[in-house]
This record gives sequence, C-alpha cells and structure tokens, in this order.
Amino acid sequence: MPEGTIQVVLVGAKGLENTDFFTNIDPYVLLTCRSQEQRSSVASGQGSEPEWNETFVFTISEGTSELVLKIVDHDTLTDDDYLGKASIPLEPLFIEGNLPTTAYNVVKDEEYRGEIRVGLSFTPERRTSRTFDAGEESYGGWKESAYTD
Repeated sequence: MPEGTIQVVLVGAKGLENTDFFTNIDPYVLLTCRSQEQRSSVASGQGSEPEWNETFVFTISEGTSELVLKIVDHDTLTDDDYLGKASIPLEPLFIEGNLPTTAYNVVKDEEYRGEIRVGLSFTPERRTSRTFDAGEESYGGWKESAYTD
C-alpha cells in the first residue's frame, strides 16, 4: 500500500434510522483510518438526512486498507446511540487518486441502515532519493531527484 495523505469530504447521509422517539436524531460521524480517529460536528436536529460538508485529512502508512465511518446519534441525557457504519476500501482510491462523492451503505447488525456520501482524494508521499549521474559534477556525480510510488 502506498504512503501519503487522504482527504475525506464528508458530505451527508440519508435514510438513517431515527432512534429518538420524540425528536429528530442528532448524528455525527467517527472517521477511523487505522489508529487515527477524527470526529465530525453534530448535525443537530437534522434527523435521518444530515449534511456536514466537512473535510478531514489522514496520514496513510504502509498497511492502511480501509476507512471506517461510524454514525452515532448524540444524546444529551443518555449514552449516544450507534446507528451503523460504512467501511470504504482504499485500494480504488490509491489507483485512481480521486473518487467523486459516492454513496456507501451504512450497515448495522448486517442490515442496511441508510447511506453516507463521501468524496475522497489521495496524495502520495513524495520521497527523495539520490541517483548517480556521470555528467553531474557539482555533487560529485550524485544528484537529488524526486519520485513517487
């Protein structure tokens, strides 16, 4: 797997389960990429079709293969309610570089619980190496060059 950064644009969701009896849910998203976790703002009062339009950046290292989005309903007087999650494989992103806003299924207890819309872009880490060039005299035959994986 390549190294670099991914930018996640969390657009919105629809069809989420309303776990509150008298009010709309107040969803937020926990975005996890390997050991890194970030949290969106709470879409207060937006119910089962929230919009966030927030951007998050993660540093990708060797072995990172998916982005997990856990959708949670923020509750004031009780524990927050888990609404479901979407797991996004990153291999297509590493190949394409950018994935337009796409709807991913939200699943809970192996059942469809709505969808979440996310756009992704990947920027590979630029590495510097030293290569020998017989015609390069100012570095004693060596010169710096940048390449990407």
